[in-house]
Amino acid sequence: MKYYFRTEKMSVGYQKQPLIENIEIGLEKGEILTLIGPNGAGKSTILKSIAKQISLTGGAVYLDEKCVNDMSGTALSKNMAVVLTEKLRTEMMTCEDVVETGRYPYTGRFGILSDPDRQVVREAMELVHVTDIKDRNFSRISDGQRQRVMLARCLCQEPEIILLDEPTSYLDVKYKLEFLSVLQEMKKRKKLTVIMSLHELDLAQRISDKILCIRGKSVDRYGSPEEIFEPGYLSELFHITDGSFDEGDGSMELSRAEGKAGVFVIAGGGDGRSIYRRLQRQGIPFATGILYKNDLDYPTAKALAVDVIAADGFEPVTEKEVDRARRSLETCERVICSKTQFGTLEHANRDLLEYARKCGKKVEISSRQK
Repeated sequence: MKYYFRTEKMSVGYQKQPLIENIEIGLEKGEILTLIGPNGAGKSTILKSIAKQISLTGGAVYLDEKCVNDMSGTALSKNMAVVLTEKLRTEMMTCEDVVETGRYPYTGRFGILSDPDRQVVREAMELVHVTDIKDRNFSRISDGQRQRVMLARCLCQEPEIILLDEPTSYLDVKYKLEFLSVLQEMKKRKKLTVIMSLHELDLAQRISDKILCIRGKSVDRYGSPEEIFEPGYLSELFHITDGSFDEGDGSMELSRAEGKAGVFVIAGGGDGRSIYRRLQRQGIPFATGILYKNDLDYPTAKALAVDVIAADGFEPVTEKEVDRARRSLETCERVICSKTQFGTLEHANRDLLEYARKCGKKVEISSRQK
């Protein structure tokens, strides 16, 4: 298969000493590849090597079947844009000045922007929402604003491929989503190919067409998010021993409070998660149920509760599960219920609440609807 971007037995490292060897990547035009792995694994080294900032220790990189090593700096700049972690020297430059430097591969030796060049600059700044700070000194804006200005600079190059090193690190939630939405929009509108490193695994899962996992001196896995995010794999890749990571929904939880459960939580439908996390913060071990295994509360319960009474989704709750829930509840000092009303399929939990009251348990109703 012919790929727009590919590597052939690429090895990267420093001073001719390979850090990661035999990297094989194949991307079609308009695909997004995310590099993930522990800190220091070599994600930035791979990006710098692709961008010719570091010499390869072996193999080759091809862009539209042209070897990147054979391309001139100007030719490469017209095809590839880069935002890495190094600080740009921008003394006395406004944000607009910085964005305009993205047009230099097109302006000739004198660097004079034409009217069409300035229109490209305006459109790029509008795309990433930095037009309102165009006249501000680049060195005096926030890290998040600086990251968006640098993306606008990249877009000004009108590249076919863009390399990004931890592009969302300094962005708040609003701008993380806006930033990634811009990448998806450029992917759709202009078939922009993106190679980036990310620490936010949940974002990598949502935006990537391909994911490359680095472990030790080699690529451990390469494939679609569905192939990478298998239960237990990322916990193994990142050596997670405290807390947990759920590959299904990308959620992370801290370590559960260990010991005998002193609280029983009746929950379901997503109402229990805040209760579970509050008890974990307070260091209180708890049990919970009866939850369906496809319930929104179940992943958090599985991570934080010392005992979870669960039933198969879309199946009636069995007497065995009811009996187990009652026995667990009987050993707890108090009960917290996340609901004031129960649906037609929640009769087991409604009966469990009544059972708690008959047993004389202290019952607390803690509901978002309360």
